[in-house]
Amino acid sequence: MIIRKLFKFENAHIVRGCSTVRCRSSIHGHSYKVELLFESDFLDNGQMVYDFGLMKQNMKALIDSFDHAISLWSEDDASYISDMKKHSDRWVVLPVSPSAEQISRVLFVIIDKLLKQTSTINNEKNVNLNSIIVHETATGYAQCFSEDAYSKQMGSINLEDIIFSETIKNDWSDSQLFEKLKKGERFINLDSV
Repeated sequence: MIIRKLFKFENAHIVRGCSTVRCRSSIHGHSYKVELLFESDFLDNGQMVYDFGLMKQNMKALIDSFDHAISLWSEDDASYISDMKKHSDRWVVLPVSPSAEQISRVLFVIIDKLLKQTSTINNEKNVNLNSIIVHETATGYAQCFSEDAYSKQMGSINLEDIIFSETIKNDWSDSQLFEKLKKGERFINLDSV
């Protein structure tokens, strides 16, 4: 069985090297919709694959990190990156260009790692991240599966290479959330949300 949870955020970027002149040469924004699709062959004590309420904790916080932020590619012009950081409190530096395809891969790696490091307490079993769909516009989206997220051909995505601004980290209920994720620390779902 597959379940789906939808999240939304507003984000700005430039996608260098793309065919569309406006996209590669001007900062612009999108109203993103992100679908997380989880699968399992088992239902928990509530007869659910994974309680949607549990997704409103760390998963939501990490996806919300992109809201009202600018996504920057670490390989972009250094003066551009510096200026964007200077003029925006909310920014994310990524090891890949912030196209819809790459954002879907980045989010897949983050959410997949979080799911694998989370201990469940309501008898959830065999829950896997099936895919992530990132809608950049009303008519276009990118869907990422595990083989895409971890594809070396599409560019390596290591959590160590993703940097969130201090303002974003301070918005998390635990400002060390991403550091704990990178270190492989365990997260425990709440028994009641």
